[in-house]
Amino acid sequence: MTFEEVMKQLEEFGNEQTKTTFLNHGASEPFFGVRVGDLKKILKYIKKDHELALRLYDTGNSDAMYLAALAVDPKLMTEDDLQRWVDAANWYMNAEYAVGWVAAESPNALKLAREWIRSDREMTAVAGWSTYSNYITYAGADELDLKEISSFLQEICNTIHEAPNRVRYNMNQFIICVGAYVPEIRDEAKKVAEAVGKVHVDVGNTACKVPLATDYIEKVLTRGEPKKKKTVRC
Repeated sequence: MTFEEVMKQLEEFGNEQTKTTFLNHGASEPFFGVRVGDLKKILKYIKKDHELALRLYDTGNSDAMYLAALAVDPKLMTEDDLQRWVDAANWYMNAEYAVGWVAAESPNALKLAREWIRSDREMTAVAGWSTYSNYITYAGADELDLKEISSFLQEICNTIHEAPNRVRYNMNQFIICVGAYVPEIRDEAKKVAEAVGKVHVDVGNTACKVPLATDYIEKVLTRGEPKKKKTVRC
């Protein structure tokens, strides 16, 4: 499919109900309101097309940006590419999912995660925490810096309740990912989860809830020791 054909297909799949749902979650124009299931129907035709994905993301259309994250080759993403992506992420679905997923599978995952976490711009910091969390579920055990992860856990414990809204959500997710996927410091993650307790996040006009890290870690572990993910994109 050509770029023009993909954009036309996205417009045809858009519907007002999905658009309203996304608006309630904080989405910003432009976008058509395409369900993820319909995005994956288009993905079957374009498969992995790196150049097309870059062009789709650069439209600034949220539907195209999400599709781009599924179609791009993360290994080919440069620092400049990813920085351009995070700068364009104008709501959490772009920052947490599209950018966080692709950056986590890229060669510059940790470098960018560390930089973005320190950003004063909320969506950039969101992408940073999401990138690191996803990296934890994706990277091999020998690729994890346990000392650094432990330091981030303590930072979260001390600052989460004063952090910006969606940053709080992603800090909470970081605790969960460490508790579930890093057995070497699982007990520390559980202690931090207990100390943090319930995290309050404004989720807009939606029924979404913030998972309680203590409960969610145990929920994951009841299914057995989780395996590293082959991909974090979905």
